[in-house]
Amino acid sequence: MLMELIAHPHWFWLTLGGLLLAAEMLGTSGYLLWSGLAAVLVGVTEWFIPLSWTGQGLLFAVLTLLCVYFWYRWMRYRESSQQANTLNQRGSQLMGMQLTLDSTLQNGLGHVRIGDSSWRVQADSDLPAGTKVIVTGVVGITLMIQPRSPSA
Repeated sequence: MLMELIAHPHWFWLTLGGLLLAAEMLGTSGYLLWSGLAAVLVGVTEWFIPLSWTGQGLLFAVLTLLCVYFWYRWMRYRESSQQANTLNQRGSQLMGMQLTLDSTLQNGLGHVRIGDSSWRVQADSDLPAGTKVIVTGVVGITLMIQPRSPSA
């Protein structure tokens, strides 16, 4: 068996790639994926273009680095093109929400009801009950608000 792998190195690389990809499925979080893919690519390349063992090893190293580089670039592009994830960040989901104050703010602080919950709000100045406001930010669990312009 070992002599057959040496006589047909493409089987060695295809087997190594398969083993690395199988090990990746056990949960290594991507560490073996790119080495496995590079090994399979070396196996396919060796099948069509015979190389020395040194050339195969060098090709494996270069392909591993290229796979990781292209994955990194793709992930950075994907991350930059996605909208900010506000899952489980209720305060961030409320940004831009328009509300009407139920009670007067004292010292710029008060509470407002949103749905079935009460939120602490803070404004730059005291505002009377009934003032239409917009949520402009979140600091901890406090919603930062400001009065809406009359045209809004």
